[in-house]
Amino acid sequence: MRWLDALARRPRDEATVADRMAEAYEASRRGDYARALDIWGPLARAGVPRAQNNIGACFSEALGVERDMVLAAKWLTLSSEAGDAIGQRNLAALYFKGEGVEQDYARALALYRAAAEQGDAPAQDMLSWMLLEGEVAAPDYAEARRWAEAAAAQGQAPSMTRLGMLFHNALGVERDPAQAVMWWRRGAERGDADGQAMLGAAYHLGAGVVRDPVEAFVWLLRSRAGGSPLASQFFLAVRAVLAAEQIAQSEVRAAAPLPGPTS
Repeated sequence: MRWLDALARRPRDEATVADRMAEAYEASRRGDYARALDIWGPLARAGVPRAQNNIGACFSEALGVERDMVLAAKWLTLSSEAGDAIGQRNLAALYFKGEGVEQDYARALALYRAAAEQGDAPAQDMLSWMLLEGEVAAPDYAEARRWAEAAAAQGQAPSMTRLGMLFHNALGVERDPAQAVMWWRRGAERGDADGQAMLGAAYHLGAGVVRDPVEAFVWLLRSRAGGSPLASQFFLAVRAVLAAEQIAQSEVRAAAPLPGPTS
C-alpha cells in the first residue's frame, strides 16, 4: 500500500502511525476534537482505515466539525472497504438509518456481518438483534443465538438479555425458564434495563426462580430508572402486594450500585 511505502521512507525518529493515533485518541478523550482531527486527517488521506473511520464518526456525531452525513458516509465507506471492523459497523448504522446514504437494510446486514465476523462485539449484538426480530431481515434463530453468544462472551449486556428471551420464548431452543433467568441476571447486573425488567418479572411470577416480590420490585425500579418500557407491564402489580416498609427497602436497594456480575 502506498501509505506504508511513504511511512517506510520517513526518518526513524518521526512518530509512527500508532504513536500519532494514540496522540489523537488522547486529544479526543480530553474533548479536543480539533486536535484529534488535525492528526487523523493526514493519516486518513494516507489510507489509514481507522483514521478514516474516526473522521467519519466525527462528521456523524458533530465532534469538532459540523454534522455532515454525506461526508460521514464517504469516510466510513473508505474505512469499511479497507476492512476496518469499526468502519464497517458504523457504515452499517448509516445504511440501517438511511443517513447520508439511501436506506438499505440488506447492505446494513452485510456490513454488520462483516464486522461481526472480525470479532466486533457491538456488530455481533446488532446482527443478532436483526436476525431475531425478523423486521428487516429473514429471522434465523440459530444464527441469532450464535451471534448473541459471541457478543455476550465479550460483555455485551443486551445480547445476554436477548439470550434470555430465546430461552423464555423457546425460539430455536427448548423452553428453559432457569436458563432464561440466568441470562437475564447477567444482563441485569451489567446494567441492561430490559434484562432488569425481565428478571424482575421472573421474581414476580416465580418463573425459573423462587418467587420474591421484594427482589422483583428492586429490579423493576432499576429497570424503570433505566428507561425500559418492559418494566411498566409488571411495576404496579408488584408494588400492590408490598407493604410500605418493603417498598422503602426496595427503593434503597435499587438506588445502590449494581452488584458485581455473578458470572
